[in-house]
Amino acid sequence: MNRLRANGLEFAYLEWGTGPNLLVLAHGFPDTPHTWSVIGPRLAALGYRVVAPWLRGYAPTSLPPRDTTSRDLGEDVIGWLDALGAKQAVLVGHDWGVEAVTAAVGLAPDRVSKLAIIGVPHRTQLPLTPRVAWAGRHFMTFRLPGAVARFAANDFAMVDVLCKRWSPTWAFGPDEVREVKRSFAVPGSAHAALGYYRAVSAITPQFMKARIAVPTLAIVGEQDPAVSVEDFVRGKRHFTGPYEVAAIPGGHFCHRESPEQAVDALTKLLQR
Repeated sequence: MNRLRANGLEFAYLEWGTGPNLLVLAHGFPDTPHTWSVIGPRLAALGYRVVAPWLRGYAPTSLPPRDTTSRDLGEDVIGWLDALGAKQAVLVGHDWGVEAVTAAVGLAPDRVSKLAIIGVPHRTQLPLTPRVAWAGRHFMTFRLPGAVARFAANDFAMVDVLCKRWSPTWAFGPDEVREVKRSFAVPGSAHAALGYYRAVSAITPQFMKARIAVPTLAIVGEQDPAVSVEDFVRGKRHFTGPYEVAAIPGGHFCHRESPEQAVDALTKLLQR
């Protein structure tokens, strides 16, 4: 584990490879950089320096002074690039990591060479359907009083509940969620992670409304109960550059359910 300073915080990160070009992996919720433990080394084998930080507030990264906004996440990613000495990088995000990397593109498009989003479309393209609203009900429940205590109950049993709900085909075991629960068990970490939901707004920030010109890959799980391949295909409207959709087996955590297929899709993006 390594550490860097960016945007006023100390970030812990995992790293694979020493290639001349930087590739940054941004995890989602409830997750940690260990979500990339299979994918990271294989992308590094393609000649990249692959870096996967713990997002702000996720222990062992520092706790933020307030609830996290989309701008905070985007500025964090740009700060990672600065701290790592990279003028540009390939950005890959899953779940809240998608918000982080697309916010970074909105703030500094010249810093991003290629982009990959996994599990959720760009926020401007998320369909407003009953299916999505039901799947995203945690956006409301996590804002309610006592949410952190309920989330932490029974050794963070809610982590298992959410993984099963969002990836019903994923036969995960305790090992797959151990690092997540370990992170949230650090005082303040779970509160900070739920702070993303307390701060989120349905109104898209102005800096994220501009259409994206960098080559982009969208990866979606074929069995995702919340979003469909068609949702991602329609998402092309927000992109002026090359945009492709790769459907792979699995649900929301398809990159963990089907890492081989995820690596294959990412390899095509990187070699384009």
